[in-house]
Amino acid sequence: MEVFAFVGASGTGKSHNSQNVAAEYNIDYIIDDALLIKQNKVISGKSAKTEPTKIGSVKAALFTDPSRAKIMQRVIKNEKIEKLLILGTSDGMVDKIVENLNLPEISKRIYIEEVSSAEQIEEAKRIRKEEGKHVVPVPTFEIKEQFSGYFMDPLKLFEKKDKVYKEKTVIRPTFSYLGNYTISDKVLKDIVMHEGKKQEGITKLIKVSIDKYVDGISIQMEVNVKFGVKIPEVSTKLRSIVAKMVDYMTGINIFSINVVVKGIDM
Repeated sequence: MEVFAFVGASGTGKSHNSQNVAAEYNIDYIIDDALLIKQNKVISGKSAKTEPTKIGSVKAALFTDPSRAKIMQRVIKNEKIEKLLILGTSDGMVDKIVENLNLPEISKRIYIEEVSSAEQIEEAKRIRKEEGKHVVPVPTFEIKEQFSGYFMDPLKLFEKKDKVYKEKTVIRPTFSYLGNYTISDKVLKDIVMHEGKKQEGITKLIKVSIDKYVDGISIQMEVNVKFGVKIPEVSTKLRSIVAKMVDYMTGINIFSINVVVKGIDM
């Protein structure tokens, strides 16, 4: 296996540029913030950006936990990787990742200053500091479950070389410069109630229940419907609009939405 390193200070645009660097050196695999990524797919790991503190995030990214490191080592071995790109904020960081994962010595180091202008780096730093945004170099659906409840936006980039869209995801972790945030059950219920009351065929939204899990939620709605409506169609439409609005407004991963029809109003 040939190991490459892509090094740059925090917030300078490494993840944003990692796919281009990988393409230039014909590298299919990237390790970024404790995730092993093959092209645009997460193969293994849980993002270090999901840790509740910045210190915890750094430890996760370095694979200081032996059990976490062992799992990643096994996956790397099974994948039979020929070339691997490791992202880090310093030479010391990428060297530590190599050591903890028992990888071969780094053969080439690429620095952010080689692929981004000073202006681009400063703009990336500004966005990180003022908006707390981080880039994960995979499509949103690949990490939606891990980042349930985080502010997420897809970022599609048109690659002229192969004329395809490569999607990245912008997230704001809980340890960002802007401080912590939480989304209460009341807010979730208010969103569901608001959308439910607007739906044609629904005469009353009786109750909303939210079951929370580590990586998402399940929603149950008890409703009354208008006499004469097609209940399956009304229920399907209600589930669809609630799923869309909860996802849009909160970014929370939704496991299921159940609609229970309790009564019919004339």
